Order: sequence, then structure tokens, then C-alpha cells
Amino acid sequence: MGQLKPAVYIVGAGPGDPDLVTVQAQKLIQQADVIVYADSLVPREILEWCRPEAEVVPTSTQTLEDILPIMIDRVRSHHTVLRLHSGDPCLYGALHEQMQALAAADIPFEVIPGISAFQLAAARLQVELTIPGLVQTIILTRMSGRTQVPESEELSSLAAHQASLCLYLSAHHVQESQQRLLVHYSPQTPVAICFHLGWPDEQIWVVPLAAMAATTAEHQLTRTTLYVISPALAKDLGQRRSRLYHPEHSHLFRPSTDH
Repeated sequence: MGQLKPAVYIVGAGPGDPDLVTVQAQKLIQQADVIVYADSLVPREILEWCRPEAEVVPTSTQTLEDILPIMIDRVRSHHTVLRLHSGDPCLYGALHEQMQALAAADIPFEVIPGISAFQLAAARLQVELTIPGLVQTIILTRMSGRTQVPESEELSSLAAHQASLCLYLSAHHVQESQQRLLVHYSPQTPVAICFHLGWPDEQIWVVPLAAMAATTAEHQLTRTTLYVISPALAKDLGQRRSRLYHPEHSHLFRPSTDH
């Protein structure tokens, strides 16, 4: 990677498990002068890679107006700043406004992606969310809360696709979410309720859609919960095969042997 230039590096730390941090993210953590991190969402263990002299700034009690001056000041003082986000910064990470403010202040920045919770959920469940002949689309969305969802992305209209739908930041609105999903999904559609993925207290329940709200209430889930609603979670899907590795499928690297 070489010597880092003074800049803000906006880095995805993954869903919680330090082993799921990317190699590039780990190298940046090891080299940064200043670590500005979401301490309520990023495990403290990830900071064990920091240099002993690095400045560590937790941000769970701060607003963007508190955080940005720190990052701008440190870069102008010729330091490298690591802004450490949970998951992937491009998903519900308040990334847009940070980049706008840094650009307006003429502060260089880079974005380094991380693994998102929906990817870890699929791995834990040992499923493919895009199964040939069944589902080929993944929708990542949320219910309206303090941050409003555009009317054109209302949940029941997205449910009409009957795709693999991953619902973030919606545990507080799970009853309403269930009602809107049931407009188009069968009540028996499997739902994976994934709590605190990647953390030591991780738990996953797979239930019918009709039981999504009741299961959430039973376990008193209010935050860090991801819902995966998908026909791909069904137990018996039969024989379904992609054309990609099929012997009858030829492509640039595997030409047809027919004569």
C-alpha cells in the first residue's frame, strides 16, 4: 500500500467479526494517525490493530457537526484519518453528506468497501439469494422512520417483485413491515431474523413471514436486526442449476466442443 497521504479514508469494518475486515481495511487501521469510529457499531477488538500512538475518537455521542471539524483539522495538520464505519459505508452509512462536506473543504478522501450484513446472513444461512428459476434479484431496503423512504420505494410495492428482500433498520416497525410484505408474499414465505450478525451474541431465527413480528417481539429485538425475506430460504427447492458451469454452456474461456 505504501506511505499514506494525508486524507480521510472512509472504511467499512464489516458486520462485527474482526476476521471479516478486508485486508485493505486492516492495513489502513495499522497505519492511520487518527481513528474516528462508530463505537456503538464497531467492535473494540478491531482497534487492536491501531498504532499505540494513534488518536482514537469514538463518535456514538457526536453529531456530524462534531465529527467533521475533527477530520478536517487532522488532515490539514498532515495526518491520515480513518473514518471507520460498520458494514459497508455505501449502505445506510451517512456517507453522502460526509463526502460532500469533505469535498467542500477541499479535503481528499477515499472509500474502502466492507462486507454488509446481508452477505454475512446468506453465509450463515448457507443459502444463495439468487437461485436459477426461482429468484434473481436482491432488494436492500428499510422502512420509513426518522429517515423517510421515498414514496416510490414503499415496501409493499417492492414486495410485488417477490425477490430476496433484505430489510435493514426496521425492527421498530416490524408489525407494519409484516403487513406490507404480506400484500405480495405468501404468509409461509421464510424469513430469517438476524440479530447482531458477526458479534458474540449473534442469533438467527428462520420463521414464516406471518410470524416475523411476533418472533421479534418475543425476543425483544429493537436494533441491529436484519430481516431476509426470500423464497431462497425454503428447505426443499429441488434441482436448480445455473447455466454458468453447465457442460452445455460455452463462453469465451470454455468454447464449445461441438463439431
